[in-house]
Amino acid sequence: MRRAPVRAVLDTNVLVSALLFDKGRLSWLRPCWQTGRITPVLAQPTAMELLRVLAYPKFRLEPIDRDRLLEDLLPWSESWSAPIPSSTQRVRDPHDQVFLDLALAAATPVLVSGDADLLALKESVVPLQIVNPADFQIWLGASL
Repeated sequence: MRRAPVRAVLDTNVLVSALLFDKGRLSWLRPCWQTGRITPVLAQPTAMELLRVLAYPKFRLEPIDRDRLLEDLLPWSESWSAPIPSSTQRVRDPHDQVFLDLALAAATPVLVSGDADLLALKESVVPLQIVNPADFQIWLGASL
């Protein structure tokens, strides 16, 4: 019997790495959401952050290229449109707060990030698991 996809908040850097680098260390994530192993959870502020980062000049992406990348993510994602209350847990970098708040509001079991400011909170937001991508890959293998 096939299990339901694992709902997860993936921070912008994780998503960008999975989308941009076909042979990169996070390329394994794209097939995970496209085959239904995971469901990335996005909200308006996190989607806007993704769009902003994909437009960085260093990536040299034309609008059509950015659209194609989004086509590889959005159909398999869950859009969280309910309010996202601010958590009592504060992230050192305020730009990262939205990822924690979204994971808690959407009641996802996991937040995937390589960011030290988010990972520093992993012991204080139980039952939410905050893990780096390598640990998420191991966790997925164990949970599916």
